[in-house]
Amino acid sequence: MLAALARDEFPALLAEPGIVYLDSAATTQKPRRVIEAVAAELATATANPGRGAYPWSSRASRRVAEVRERVAGFIGAEGPDEVVFVPGATAGLNAVALSWGMANLADGDEILFSPLDHSSTVYPWLNLRQALARSGTRITFVPYSVTVTGEADTADIASKVSPRTRLIVATHVHSLFGAMTTLEELRGQLSDQVRLCFDCTQSAGHIPLDVAGLDADFAVFSAHKMFGIPGTGVLYARRRVHPELAPFLPGGGSAVRLDEGRLQGLRMPEGLEGGTLDLPGITALGAALDFIEELGIGRIAAHGQALTRFLVARLREIPHLTLLPGVAWGRCPAGYGIVSFRLDGVRSDDLGFALSAHGFYLRAGRHCLPAGSGYEDSVRVSTHVYNSGEELNRLAGVLSGLAEGAG
Repeated sequence: MLAALARDEFPALLAEPGIVYLDSAATTQKPRRVIEAVAAELATATANPGRGAYPWSSRASRRVAEVRERVAGFIGAEGPDEVVFVPGATAGLNAVALSWGMANLADGDEILFSPLDHSSTVYPWLNLRQALARSGTRITFVPYSVTVTGEADTADIASKVSPRTRLIVATHVHSLFGAMTTLEELRGQLSDQVRLCFDCTQSAGHIPLDVAGLDADFAVFSAHKMFGIPGTGVLYARRRVHPELAPFLPGGGSAVRLDEGRLQGLRMPEGLEGGTLDLPGITALGAALDFIEELGIGRIAAHGQALTRFLVARLREIPHLTLLPGVAWGRCPAGYGIVSFRLDGVRSDDLGFALSAHGFYLRAGRHCLPAGSGYEDSVRVSTHVYNSGEELNRLAGVLSGLAEGAG
């Protein structure tokens, strides 16, 4: 049985040893060093970065620069100017829609997307379409399909790319299916006018993330899903798209100047960071990176893959249980810590409630997918470094008992 890598580092889990937390795709538990980093930030010499010529403010500015540099290295960015701090992945995707989309999309342009992606990966573009329509610009949404293994169907995408395609949006690791999409099969087939945007919220901190390897123009992730705290996220914006970006959040600290009544001079990354940065959240992200790098991202990825394979094997033994599209349907399962399923004759909310009574905390219901996805009623198990094979074995045992009762 696979042991947890670092359960002793998480105070919330130590405080309630009877709880098995299996909802890390929603948010991760916080290691001690992250909690301590936030407390220290709030308790000592608080100042606004980039706003003062005194030591406290200068120190805050250095801290932001240091974490930005570390994030750039962590995701394989070319430099820190490609790393924008945002309130979260949802805010990051909306930033792309408003800063890039409003400035670059013309009447008749197309965006390719999956209607089975997380709402945050879909709704910003719908909002953009509505905003552009008010000024007479009509853009088209082109949906692409997902394979039985839960990945974006690149053959379907290739068949739908047209001379008017300007953006392809994809989820790197799917929040419900747990499958990886890289769009690697499309390399060399897309024109230079097509931009690629990846939602990396379920891959950052789980597996090695290389935005250059993805050929991404934009990528987003949230700190709270990789041991950081809510309210902080990262938008990666590739240097080649910087000239295409327009101010969308102008104000204090946004590095935009007023010239003859017009906003001019967008400088990255500050140009997309209007307002006061979340210094405690950025500090926590730095501490989370310390934790991840100490464990080793390769080791974390191997742990997640082993747990996924073990869980899939155990769930296959349970009668009346149906595994959703994902790694369970692949020839060589390579998991990323997410497995979803249904139990015949049992509503997912009822199943989630029954499992919580046994100490298993996991996600049940719609999973933030857009309405009409067809997967509104399912249960998701999502693991991380603090979970073990023994916990998953117990979960499978409880599910077997519930399946017998339902049968």
